Amino acid sequence: MPAEMKGPLIPTVNRFAVGSHEVTAVLDGWVVPEAVKPPLCLDLKDEDIAALAAENHLPEDRYEHPFVPTVVNTRDELVLFDVGFGNSGPAESVGHLRDRMAVAGYAPEDVDLVVFTHVHPDHILGVMIDGAPAFPNARYAIGTVEYDSWKNGVGFPDTRKPTQDAFERLIVPLADQMTFLDPGDTVGAGITAVEAFGHSPGHMMFMVGDGADQVLIMGDLAVHYVFSLQVPEARVFFDDDPDKAIATRKRVLDMVATDGIPVIGHHMPFPSLGYIERKGGGYKWEPASYQMRL
Repeated sequence: MPAEMKGPLIPTVNRFAVGSHEVTAVLDGWVVPEAVKPPLCLDLKDEDIAALAAENHLPEDRYEHPFVPTVVNTRDELVLFDVGFGNSGPAESVGHLRDRMAVAGYAPEDVDLVVFTHVHPDHILGVMIDGAPAFPNARYAIGTVEYDSWKNGVGFPDTRKPTQDAFERLIVPLADQMTFLDPGDTVGAGITAVEAFGHSPGHMMFMVGDGADQVLIMGDLAVHYVFSLQVPEARVFFDDDPDKAIATRKRVLDMVATDGIPVIGHHMPFPSLGYIERKGGGYKWEPASYQMRL
């Protein structure tokens, strides 16, 4: 007898150890933009985008855009990096962070610290749910430059007005509970803030681990595993300062490729953990397999 077709089934949580830490990537959801350009590859020719897509077995006219917050257990506390969309997202396919954290064994009340890599909507909208804190026992942390830049509000294009409004509504009221971070600051045991300005004015990454056992939570340093890595100089609509974002992207990708440091990317294909390797004049995403489990 014919079997019922169930549709795609993908994993939504991935936990692994880094030294004395447990790190869990959680899929808040994904959307499928109906074009690659824009928002990606703004200065590439259509035929070059098509060739790049074909080389990597991807469609040239759309792409999957995931959103992946990260939970780090330092043994002393539970730290959540970014909060997804909550119930304010653009589609039913996003906003599932808390439910999927439960799959990993974490309740919202378990989170001790919420750290924002930056204040773009997919990273902050889930901080409140139905007017109440989504993580009621948490304190908060954000980069000093990021907070001050959005508080000042000067120099942003009109397209960022919704982001500015969300920042004023959701982040500014948390100022009294907020720790403001500079590059090199310790966020928690074995967690260090790393400067990655450009995608947003004060975008921050975070190095997690002990000694040689490290993983870099790279936030939105790169927003696609092919179009942002293999052509790191390509302009991206989402970057607030494109020139600085490109310079930062190339500097950090060179560092992690040279040092062999695994990375988690907020928009990398789930489970969003992998390595950066050099490829021609750019870089290539190499998904992690069992390395972090042995």
